[in-house]
Amino acid sequence: MQKAVSSYVFIKQRLHPGLLECMVRAGAQAIEIFAAKDHFDYTNRALVREIANWFRFSGIAMNSVHSPMFSDYEWGKSGTPPVNFVDADKRRRVESMDEIKRAIETAEILPFKYLVQHIGNSGEPYDARKFDYAMTGIEHLRAFARPLGVTLLVENIPNDLSTPEKLIELLKSLHLPDVGVCFDSGHAHMTTDIATAFETLKPHIRSTHLHDNRADKDAHLWPGDGTIDWQQTAALLKTAPQVPPMLLEIDGDGQESSVIEKRLSEAFRRLDPAAANR
Repeated sequence: MQKAVSSYVFIKQRLHPGLLECMVRAGAQAIEIFAAKDHFDYTNRALVREIANWFRFSGIAMNSVHSPMFSDYEWGKSGTPPVNFVDADKRRRVESMDEIKRAIETAEILPFKYLVQHIGNSGEPYDARKFDYAMTGIEHLRAFARPLGVTLLVENIPNDLSTPEKLIELLKSLHLPDVGVCFDSGHAHMTTDIATAFETLKPHIRSTHLHDNRADKDAHLWPGDGTIDWQQTAALLKTAPQVPPMLLEIDGDGQESSVIEKRLSEAFRRLDPAAANR
């Protein structure tokens, strides 16, 4: 399986080619960029071109962009509401859709394969109206993304709209076979169990977010620092029909890049020890 990393590991820093090089030295064969404006300002065309040039000449695959969770430069600390295209308020739904489309538009300069999209916020309760908003929103975003070569993936997150069962219901209702799933190991571990969530979502999985926790909070720990059975998880992932990348989405907690590079290498060896010995 392809080894991949989310730039979330450097979320407290502005993304630049040096950080991308660090991920590659650790063994990454593909990268996801987390669209948080203080980390990667997707509205700054000069920055997008800088990152695009690095990908063009490095030969590393740009796997995905994680859709923005906030529209400000302070991760919502300015008081700006979260980006949520199923918000009960129509104006906020429209604003959220516009913000997500700004992130998708980077594909004009920086081509990427997938947009990973949350449905609702963490802890959001189920509401039939929000399910309808999700259907409308996904249809709209898909129509916007497809001409740019971007495929939409929805993610299992800890809320009642994004359980594996609800995501399957959504995908079946949409009748859009190209819309897939980004399987999040940490979220599955918190809300059900990894094997059950994986089997439910398995036919639709196109990418992953791999991180550990102790089943109590969304901690984004390094594999082995929580209670996930990584031998079982890695074996399950290899059975997915679409063979998704093993994409680490880790909270680097502001550590030095040299420390993160070392831990990324260790994490890849833990996920696929056979590959490390080849």
